[in-house]
Amino acid sequence: MKKNAVENERDELNLASLAQEYADEDKARELLESLRWPTGIKCPHCQHDEIYTLTPKPDSKRPARKGLYCCAACRKQFSVTVGTVFERSHIPINKWLMASFIICSSKKAVSAHQLHRMLKVTYKTAWFMAHRIRFVMGTNIADSKKLSGTVEVDETYVGGRGDRRLRYSRQTPVVALIERGGEVRTKVVPSVTQKNLRQCLNEGISKDATVNTDQHIVYELELKKWKRHEVVNHSKFEYTRRNPDGTVAGVNHCESFFSLLKRGIFGAWHCVSREHLPKYVNEFAFRWNTRKDTDGERLEKFAGRITGRRLTYRQAV
Repeated sequence: MKKNAVENERDELNLASLAQEYADEDKARELLESLRWPTGIKCPHCQHDEIYTLTPKPDSKRPARKGLYCCAACRKQFSVTVGTVFERSHIPINKWLMASFIICSSKKAVSAHQLHRMLKVTYKTAWFMAHRIRFVMGTNIADSKKLSGTVEVDETYVGGRGDRRLRYSRQTPVVALIERGGEVRTKVVPSVTQKNLRQCLNEGISKDATVNTDQHIVYELELKKWKRHEVVNHSKFEYTRRNPDGTVAGVNHCESFFSLLKRGIFGAWHCVSREHLPKYVNEFAFRWNTRKDTDGERLEKFAGRITGRRLTYRQAV
């Protein structure tokens, strides 16, 4: 089926077109409306699709602002930002779109200081914008479709320099579950224990999947309930192995994901607190899951998540 002009325009979106063609607030608002409501405007309060536009009257003492709609069912007024992560924001929509595009398309992340310089907003505003965008990117393992086929599972430690005597107490563990050729599920856990990993495995992986891990003893105990468990022994410098049946055992996809994550931490953010680490990990997981999409398609998928998400400054800090 051929794409229409609006869909082609979305696919060809880039930073230059956002800065030039959608610098006007009205055009930016129309673009966000087409991304949020691709099949037509719906009321965010009652989901009714019979909507009429409120047009400003020149002789009115309190004229309606542009982009304001009213639902014929519940009679409530709304705009494209109501019920989204952008609600009650005084930042222009075109800057929200540019910030979202930059974060969605930056493979190794971008700092709040970089957004502050590029968008000409304060550092505090850029930091809060970035956290709201990352909040939209996040998904809960329990609420997502379980991974199947061949799934790799591994963990890494993020943060300060580890100390084996303290059992890496200064670092925060991140667990990644990656379906080969598919999506990734991530979770920041307090510690790598049998209980924490059991929860990640049960919530994220189908029981008929073949699970690949390293030689960590916790995986050996937990994965007896799964269809098949393949182990690579890193202590013997074994990182990938071709089995007699033609399958390949290894956790190199997890290592690749962790490499991108740590490049972002070392190169862009420099320091990430335990409190905010889940949002930073969600950002990389979202880009990994949309790695085969164009930048325009990735922005469209991001816009499909903004509804029902709110993050206040008090919650962020």
